[in-house]
Amino acid sequence: MFSMNTRKSSASAAVSNIAAGLDDRRWQAVMQRDKTADGTFYYAVRTTGVYCRPSCPSRRARRENVAFYDTDVQAEQAGFRACKRCKPNEAALGERQAQAIATVCRAIEQAEDLPSLDELAQIAGMSRFHFHRVFKEKTGVTPKAYAAAQRAQRLRAGLAQSDSVTTAMYDAGFNSSGHFYAESSGRLGMTPSAYRRGGSGAQIRFAVAQCWLGAILVATTEKGVCAITLGDDPDQLVRDLQDQFPQAELIGADAEFEKLIAKVIGFIESPQGDLNLPLDVRGTAFQQRVWQALRDIPAGQRVTYSDIAGRIGSPTAVRAVASACASNAIAVLIPCHRVVRMDGSLSGYRWGVERKQALLDREGDGKT
Repeated sequence: MFSMNTRKSSASAAVSNIAAGLDDRRWQAVMQRDKTADGTFYYAVRTTGVYCRPSCPSRRARRENVAFYDTDVQAEQAGFRACKRCKPNEAALGERQAQAIATVCRAIEQAEDLPSLDELAQIAGMSRFHFHRVFKEKTGVTPKAYAAAQRAQRLRAGLAQSDSVTTAMYDAGFNSSGHFYAESSGRLGMTPSAYRRGGSGAQIRFAVAQCWLGAILVATTEKGVCAITLGDDPDQLVRDLQDQFPQAELIGADAEFEKLIAKVIGFIESPQGDLNLPLDVRGTAFQQRVWQALRDIPAGQRVTYSDIAGRIGSPTAVRAVASACASNAIAVLIPCHRVVRMDGSLSGYRWGVERKQALLDREGDGKT
């Protein structure tokens, strides 16, 4: 039998081996300047008396001079001071930038007129060109595009609440009626006065049918398909369309429109190639980029939100990509069902996760 001392010695050796393995992994992260390791530990250099983040760009120290600590407090209690380059005792650079951009976004949302780029950069505490790059990296759009989206949002709210279109125009931040009508009609899909009257004067053609996914509603404006929605209750799909534009002229299916919905159902049954229908989709500049990227995903393929963010040139705007997918109003033709999480699992789907899985299964089974 082992003696008590032998057991203690074995346990101590095991702990030492685990600690040595952890330090080896930490050193590897330091050598690779791994940003994902920031905040999980800190390393200190005995010869300089300084401690850093794993991603610190400073000259690498010799391994025998390095010690590791779980927190910055532990490193300081051991007598080390914070590196002035990576500032390990402050929020990480990405977090500081995100906080600064969030502050700028609030300033844009609250301003009656869009502040100049120099003014916004000053709020962020960055140079003009650095700010513009960081803002687009964090939000996926330029400051000007973000401001335009906010103004469009204020316009929609104002048209629903104001006594006149003119009042809503000025409340939304438009100083020129010409600019107002040129921009707002594109944003709203109809004239501001028609939108204010719940779509009065606008014609929306629609039809409801059944497909293997359940009930399907297809709606078009004069410009193209504006909605393809799925559900269990056909009447609810129609009510949802009516609720969006209560005063619009909703025109039921005729023989010509029946051909269109038959094409859509056929495409859902066998999504090969491009149905090549004109689409009338409206959204922010960022949403449009996401939706176009979605249309470029071939049937049978799955991509992640990070993949889409990279494809549109905004690799850090993963959450914004997910939000744009959730805002998509045209099922299947804009195939947001092909976007999954990093681990391959399914995230939410506007028309139900079960339908998302069914679409992917059908495409994956070679029925495309």
